Amino acid sequence: MKVLSIAIPSYNSEAYMANCIESLLTGGEDVEILVVNDGSKDGTARIADEYAAKYPNIVRAIHQENGGHGEAVNAGLRNATGAYFKVVDSDDWVDTKAYKEILTLLKQMLANGTQLDMLISNFVYDKQGATHKKVMNYRSVLPQNKLFTWEQVGKFKKGQYILMHSVIYRTKLLKECGLTLPEHTFYVDNIFVFNPLPYVKTMYYLDVNFYRYYIGRADQSVNEQVMIGRIDQQIKVNKLMIDYFNPEIIEYKKCKKYMIHYLEIILAISSIMCILSHKPENFAKKKELWRYLKEMHPSTHRKLKRNPMGFIFHIPGKTGRAIAILIYK
Repeated sequence: MKVLSIAIPSYNSEAYMANCIESLLTGGEDVEILVVNDGSKDGTARIADEYAAKYPNIVRAIHQENGGHGEAVNAGLRNATGAYFKVVDSDDWVDTKAYKEILTLLKQMLANGTQLDMLISNFVYDKQGATHKKVMNYRSVLPQNKLFTWEQVGKFKKGQYILMHSVIYRTKLLKECGLTLPEHTFYVDNIFVFNPLPYVKTMYYLDVNFYRYYIGRADQSVNEQVMIGRIDQQIKVNKLMIDYFNPEIIEYKKCKKYMIHYLEIILAISSIMCILSHKPENFAKKKELWRYLKEMHPSTHRKLKRNPMGFIFHIPGKTGRAIAILIYK
């Protein structure tokens, strides 16, 4: 069995995917690299096949009709044979030194028969042209260099949360919890991290800057104007997360608390994008999203509305929108 399966969702990625694959090849035969060509129109399929032919014991090329980022991740998970599973987007890459430390730790866990459900590491916002690269780390909230449970997790700061770039899940856990991402939908990485959390019993935080998250392409889904244009998809993901969240079945109190924290951040992102659009129809969508939370989880809605972030988004009219934008900026 491979130690780690890595899925690379790839759509029209010929200009940059080689850099991603090359960084992952340094893991050697402990790793299975699943390049998922999601119905690309350029040379993505050819590049994937070339790497699969050159490294048959490491790289597999998977070709499918276009289903969007979520379905590409689904395909990777369906085909994964490794003990652990990671998603690396085709325009991102990983740090070689940190990569080797992570593989060493995962192999140690497997050799000892230790069940590790989720490994967390740091990621770097590799913004094009920026001299200072912001690092998202979790030193203030997670124990280091030891296996821990939700009981040992500290309090996350505002804006601090675990993204897909941060996590490696146990493959069997993802399959057993029935994780399936929606097709033709952006921002499903939030669902990828969020939905498995109630099934996570054991975690390990390795304080290394592993994932390099590239920011610089104008068409990236995290570009502010792109996010505003796709606000309906952001809201769709929000509602799916709200639908999934069931505080009654979550075993660990701190897991439930963190999931509420996560919902608060995602609701804030959708709300501010609605406001930044300056369109009355999107202002209405913001109100409807919070109303949806209230209908599904009244106690969670009350809690979030009392928090400073939630309170800001409930100040009515132009004054409320101006305050929200000022704080966001």
